[in-house]
Amino acid sequence: MVKKNAEANPVLVEITRGELVESRHRGAAAVVDSAGRLVAAWGGVDTPVFPRSAVKPFQAVPLVESGAADAFGVTSQELALACASHGGEAVHVLGVEAWLRRLGLTAGHLVCGPHSPLDPVAAADLLARSEQPTRLHNNCSGKHAGFLTLAGHLGVPTEDYGDPGHPVQRRVFGVLAEMTGADADHAVVAVDGCGVPVMAMSLTELARGFSLLADPDRLPALRSAAVRRVCGAMTSHPLLIGGTGRFDTVATEAGRGAVLTKGGAEGVACAAVSGLGLGIAVKIDDGGKRAAEVALAALLLRFTAANGLLRQALNGFGTVVLRNTCGEEVGFIRPVAGWPD
Repeated sequence: MVKKNAEANPVLVEITRGELVESRHRGAAAVVDSAGRLVAAWGGVDTPVFPRSAVKPFQAVPLVESGAADAFGVTSQELALACASHGGEAVHVLGVEAWLRRLGLTAGHLVCGPHSPLDPVAAADLLARSEQPTRLHNNCSGKHAGFLTLAGHLGVPTEDYGDPGHPVQRRVFGVLAEMTGADADHAVVAVDGCGVPVMAMSLTELARGFSLLADPDRLPALRSAAVRRVCGAMTSHPLLIGGTGRFDTVATEAGRGAVLTKGGAEGVACAAVSGLGLGIAVKIDDGGKRAAEVALAALLLRFTAANGLLRQALNGFGTVVLRNTCGEEVGFIRPVAGWPD
């Protein structure tokens, strides 16, 4: 049943301890097909939200569409890194560093700040070596390398590529508006965690964009080819878009080209379902990543013909076992009963 704008978003995910529900996560979710039809919805799917890193695949499209990727010899692995919210593992950091070196640039040219690797093993290794994280460890460093590549190809300054009025960001906003239907001229724009602008849009619009990642045949030829190349890079190199054991990597790898997922900060999680031409977008009200991944896994199990490796992967994220410090099972993170059926 479609309920587009309830007064309060429904509870989608609950956390149990023993026989009791201990915590609840409210949220909204939209499923849209590539014809732009709203297939299913829960909660306020027309309320603007910041998609955060979920839109990285769209932000990488101008890199290909402009000819910059070919002009600078951007590899499929580098294109995947441009779409990544990576864990700061060696394969991520060294990949971005090599890309920048080929451009004649260094980590100092990235406007994103340093943070500890999101991958716990990589973070512990850095600490053990008494080394400080650099901007290369930022989960968005690949996206920024892509922005710098595009700026170099356009012949525009690189120093302020993160400014909303910069030609790079204007191209990015143009792609986002065209593929999601969001009104870039009147949308609320803020600064993302990595220092570049982020444009608010509804979950319906965000899901529509992902549906076109799933079914790029509906796009003009040049845009379609760019989208196929971006998505192909992500599905060919899933380890690069997230990292060891992380949701986007595990789900996309298990999907083997049929499913592509991309999450964002503050409880945003999205997916493109190829073949079915579906886009899915989730936003958890309290920003809980744990709930966003459970909700998206549940929706993928509901709206795809998941079997084999994909079903196994989604089941692992769809109901998460909670253990205490002794390793004993004490509860679950799970979708609420009856949802999303």
